[in-house]
Amino acid sequence: MKPGLSIGDRATFSRVVRPEEVVPLLFPDARVMDPMPHVLASAYMIGLFEWACVEQIAPFYEPGEGSLGTGFELTHVAPTPPGLTVTVETEIESFDGKFVWFRVRGHDGADMIGEGRHQRAVVQWDRFKARVERKRVSVT
Repeated sequence: MKPGLSIGDRATFSRVVRPEEVVPLLFPDARVMDPMPHVLASAYMIGLFEWACVEQIAPFYEPGEGSLGTGFELTHVAPTPPGLTVTVETEIESFDGKFVWFRVRGHDGADMIGEGRHQRAVVQWDRFKARVERKRVSVT
């Protein structure tokens, strides 16, 4: 990573929840989830938190670098219906080698919907893709 990212740095990221990002539609073949409420699925909230963290650190990637989510300590405490805007606040908590820890918190304009910590590993895409290919080949 390029220098310049520091512990305590903060950012915000906002996005409107779409109708297809609700619990019953998370897995189209999971019929057991059909009667569940049409609110933001936790998996989408986690993805939104990841996206917000990537947006914060992406300007500091070296060419060919990126990051992958590797740790999650999150709560999802309030429902968010489609159409509301979720704003995620991120803060760099620590660095540990290739790992970056973030504090994250999401709000939908009415409630704090979730918070916790998220860890990302900074990787070289070419090395990571080669590792994935070796795995694919060894299993097939």
